[in-house]
Amino acid sequence: MKYIILSLFSAVLLSISWPTYGIPFFIFFALVPLLILEHDISKFSKIKRKGWTIFGLNFLCFVIWNIVTTGWLYGAKNPDGTHSLLAVVFPVLFNSLLYSFIFQCYHWYKNAQGTYFGLVFFVAIWMVFEKIHLTWELTWPWLNLGNAFADYPKIIQWYDTLGATGGSFWILLVNVFAFYTLRIWEAGRKRKSLIINSLILSGGIGLPMLISIVKYQKFDLKPIGTVNVLLLQPELNPYTEKYSKDSLTILNDLLTLAEQNSKGQIDYYIGPETSLPGYGSISETGFEHSELLNKTKEFLTKHPKSVFATGISSHRFYPNESEKSKTAYQTSQGIYVDSYNSAVQIIPNQKVEVYHKGKLVPGVEIFPYINVLKPLLGDAMLNLGGTTASLGIDEERTVFNNPFNKGKMAPIICYESIYGEFVTDYVKKGANFLAIMTNDSWWGETQGHKQLLAYARLRAIETRREIARSANSGISAHIDAKGDVVADTFYGDKTTLFAKVDLYNHQTFYTRAGDLLSRISIFVFGFLIFYNWIKKYQNRKPQEPMKKIVIKR
Repeated sequence: MKYIILSLFSAVLLSISWPTYGIPFFIFFALVPLLILEHDISKFSKIKRKGWTIFGLNFLCFVIWNIVTTGWLYGAKNPDGTHSLLAVVFPVLFNSLLYSFIFQCYHWYKNAQGTYFGLVFFVAIWMVFEKIHLTWELTWPWLNLGNAFADYPKIIQWYDTLGATGGSFWILLVNVFAFYTLRIWEAGRKRKSLIINSLILSGGIGLPMLISIVKYQKFDLKPIGTVNVLLLQPELNPYTEKYSKDSLTILNDLLTLAEQNSKGQIDYYIGPETSLPGYGSISETGFEHSELLNKTKEFLTKHPKSVFATGISSHRFYPNESEKSKTAYQTSQGIYVDSYNSAVQIIPNQKVEVYHKGKLVPGVEIFPYINVLKPLLGDAMLNLGGTTASLGIDEERTVFNNPFNKGKMAPIICYESIYGEFVTDYVKKGANFLAIMTNDSWWGETQGHKQLLAYARLRAIETRREIARSANSGISAHIDAKGDVVADTFYGDKTTLFAKVDLYNHQTFYTRAGDLLSRISIFVFGFLIFYNWIKKYQNRKPQEPMKKIVIKR
């Protein structure tokens, strides 16, 4: 019974640490109960199936954490209007199994090489797992530990050096040292060592926070300019309006919203993800002839030196099979086509610039590892509007340069804003502010859209770039380079938000180095695996019998 309580205790601590309702300071001790139960079962319990018991208790903890923090996925609906059970069951169960497997690997390694090597392995494998979750096609880094402090930017200003993955490393180290402190006390009951270790633990938590507060108060980056941005929030219900309304009606409503709220010079009008055309998509080979895009250009002629950037659904046909891309799919007519979740920059008398979303939502925008899984699962894509085929992507990030001022915009599309190192690629290409175009309306008034907004604050700190965030139903926001929300809208309002966005050209250490601690952890993980193999080999190698030495007298 006590092991179940420890598992539930960890689940509660993890859950109440999470944004946007939680208090993140509990995250520093959230994994300690799991470490305690693993150690107690391994060393002292008479349970026969220790491995399976530990796995089951871990899974109980992680599945509760996943349900509490990402259960809002249930808000997604099927085309018939019913809630999509698959949208929440698969990510919750699969992610929980992954976390449980990582912890189980720690259990196996600790049994093989002892507690101290095991704890180092625990930190390394968790960091490696988080890095994998940022890069593979089943990517879902929503619960990476460093995200826990997203609503507390004052204490994580050092993320501009080590990023959110550095936050994960920090949390893991503190948890491991807290467990170590407890074990040392239980083993020796020495008050002096308890006091020393407690002071070290307090310093490990408090020192990075103190450094961060000083950095926050002394923030003195000088902007190279300012642009006036009008963020558009059209509030189109994705289930009842967005894909049923006429495309011209959607555009006219968007432009009317922009016109009615244009006061003074507007340098950027920014619309949300896939705001056009509604149902269907726009052919990229016909951009210059698109009625929707040309109407937008007409609107801009009334607003000189203004740029219109927004999300669209687009496609590109390939007349010949030899010309198709690796992501193109074949229509029922036998024609190959790529569908894209895109961002465009529209300027009168200039060619429309386009960027294709590079990080796709598994199961919604991409069929992960299609060659392996499709024969097993069939067409198991979630239809949340638009296409149900895997989308095409851009391998490189694109920056939209403004010909009328110093603005260089990073067109970040929705899910991309979760990825720290990925976003730095925009900055490396010259972006001096970040524009996030998103549609968080699929899950309704839940923690989903609030958490995604909170994670954007991490990107502002990591890159020291201000963010202009346009969301279909909200929350649209202006975030400064310290991660503070300067202004935002209410969810569910049809409205706009004006923002004076400062432009910065300084590159942070994190922008240059990326997820450095993750790469170091990969090296440490590899070394520990190699060390374990060597030890096993040495233990299996038969020892030569000692030769009998005869001494003649």
